[in-house]
Amino acid sequence: MSDHSGAVAVVTGASRGIGLGIAKRLVDEGARVVITARRPEPLAAAVAQLGEDNAVGVAGNSSDEGHQQQVLATAVERFGGLTYLVNNTGINPHYGPMLDSGPEVARKVLDTNVVSAAAWIRKAIDAGLGAGERQGAIVNVGSIAAFGASPMAGWYGVSKAALVHLTVELGLQLAPRVRVNAVAPGLVKTRFAAAIYEGREEEIIAGYPLGRLGTPEDVAGAVSFLLSHDASFITGQTLVIDGGSTLSTGM
Repeated sequence: MSDHSGAVAVVTGASRGIGLGIAKRLVDEGARVVITARRPEPLAAAVAQLGEDNAVGVAGNSSDEGHQQQVLATAVERFGGLTYLVNNTGINPHYGPMLDSGPEVARKVLDTNVVSAAAWIRKAIDAGLGAGERQGAIVNVGSIAAFGASPMAGWYGVSKAALVHLTVELGLQLAPRVRVNAVAPGLVKTRFAAAIYEGREEEIIAGYPLGRLGTPEDVAGAVSFLLSHDASFITGQTLVIDGGSTLSTGM
């Protein structure tokens, strides 16, 4: 396990699923976290699970700049600084052919999944990420949808491809004080992805060489590594976490 003792992390979209798994892993390894989500009730339940000495929840819309500033200020005021940022918030409001959705869907997905992530990073730098003795680190949560066609979730795939390239650009531009990396999970068993696997899990697993779908813990371990000192010579990279599903087909 990595050692995150003394670190302070902001994890967006963390009331459940992958985000909560990441927050829990960081707390278990010594960090304190500020987590976000839109709805206060599940967020409060997540904080109770993490422990109120270790975690604070701030509810709000991840794309709202006032909310972003409130979250980052809470990290500094409550825990004394900011060491890590995990951009986990992502949406996919349309399931079907891209051109059936209309431009408003494209704008909403790109704003939440890409533009908002860049805004969080800019504000995190302003809040002191990477300004102290400890190197700052950011992980963007992408998807293997970035690397191949996703006929029923096309705008989501486009947004994740953009997020991967944002990681490359900022990995260069924010070095050496802040490292920026990404993870690209395959299908992970969460409520967000339930519509994809429920009722046909065995059929989907047949395409995964490692014989199972992913879990939030699988992603959390990789994120913890990329944030840690063990990854101090890695930036601008995207780590694929997909059970081998892209080895032969690209998706």
